Amino acid sequence: MSEHYDIIVLGSGPAGQKAAIQGAKAGRRVAVIERSAGIGGECVHRGTIPSKTLRETAVALATFRQRSGDVLALQMPEGTKIASLMTRLDDVIRGHEQYIGDQLRRNGIDLIHGRARFVSPTEIEVLSVQGARRRLTGAIIVIAVGSVPRTPPDVPVDHETILDSDSILSLLYLPRSLTVLGAGVISCEYASIFAILGVRVTMIDKSPRPLGFLDAELTDRFVEQFAQTGGRFVGHAAIASVTTDGVSVTTTLASGEVVTADKLLCALGRVASVDGLNLAAAGLEPNRRGLLEVDPQLRTAVPHIYAVGDVIGPPALTTSAMEQGRRAVCYALGRSPGSSAESMPVGIYTIPEMASVGLGEAAARERHGEILVGRAAFKEIARGHISNSQEGFLKMVSDARGERVLGVQIIGEGATELIHLGQLALIAGLPVESFIENIFNFPTLAEAYRVAALDLLSTRPQPEVRATTTALASAPSEATDDRSGAPPPP
Repeated sequence: MSEHYDIIVLGSGPAGQKAAIQGAKAGRRVAVIERSAGIGGECVHRGTIPSKTLRETAVALATFRQRSGDVLALQMPEGTKIASLMTRLDDVIRGHEQYIGDQLRRNGIDLIHGRARFVSPTEIEVLSVQGARRRLTGAIIVIAVGSVPRTPPDVPVDHETILDSDSILSLLYLPRSLTVLGAGVISCEYASIFAILGVRVTMIDKSPRPLGFLDAELTDRFVEQFAQTGGRFVGHAAIASVTTDGVSVTTTLASGEVVTADKLLCALGRVASVDGLNLAAAGLEPNRRGLLEVDPQLRTAVPHIYAVGDVIGPPALTTSAMEQGRRAVCYALGRSPGSSAESMPVGIYTIPEMASVGLGEAAARERHGEILVGRAAFKEIARGHISNSQEGFLKMVSDARGERVLGVQIIGEGATELIHLGQLALIAGLPVESFIENIFNFPTLAEAYRVAALDLLSTRPQPEVRATTTALASAPSEATDDRSGAPPPP
């Protein structure tokens, strides 16, 4: 006998959580099936939460060096245990699991632990740890089972000297050197974290630059700062072979260059974690890249089955996965998902952070032709000097008349927090002048919005610039158009 649900969600990671909650808020009966003993998926147990916990330690060390002006020289001692840098991890994971569980319970969602497999396009069998079998039917099914690291056949991952993104944090000790294969989000985050911790890092990829989906100006600055920490990026590079003698790892490039390191991280993509789901019974199969294909409404080839998160591939970010889960259920229920997906911010937790919302410069030129661009270097902001965070910048893109914000890109301290001001500007359709006509706290890095807006408007046709300047000069405001961002003296 099968139990019927309006919506069945496979996976309790970020995408699955938001899909389930959206369904419950719409008054539907919802079940979430999770194969692991815990909840939260890869995000909580092997991905976002653990990596960001290690990152916080690295950032704290780097920030202390910066803000103390290197008065105290902090160096990681050789043989430092990785676990010692993540002493709060268990507490963080437990706290986040409890939050997720409470949220599901508050919304009346049934959480079922066990391995799910399709019996038919509408029926799912769940095998519990104890061996009990249970059958569920669902009018709507959302596949949100996440992904696992892709292991190329020529990279012999052994989880000892050659690791993947799931096993990298199982290292006992901080290595002296690390080779990173790949230049995506995971590669760049771990490469920058280990470099800040004093590891000699070489990042290798076939692409000319890392994180190719971001504005090139951001990634160019990231590579510069990565080099300042002792890291090295090798682009346009093909791998000829990867070998290990159990003590070190040798990577030979097609160019003939040989890179030797204590450890190697293989982060060359991920594939959908669909083994055991018996997708064939549902009428589905992964594509040649091991991912599920969906239409713009996140629907698979089977109309009532949706797929969200890592199982459908890039951008494979927690934020995008959560939004995909929510939007998929909205589409399935015939409801508007609300704001455009273009207003969804991207946050990359490298060191330094990078964030983007809306269109980058190249994409804006391609779509709109003529555009205006304004920049604010953190070294022009008082807070940037105070915190010694002078390498970052904020970039603002607008239409050709300098009226409508099309996108914002930021690199530097607090980028993933600062980006939300740009996001709100896009959602609300705020004019560029709104960043000039309103007052920011002083000193803050948020003043960079004002400086970037002034820089952008200075490139408008001259008559419009004169009109704007005159209006600003006559306005009874503490705002000033000088590039320091400071208010005028009383």
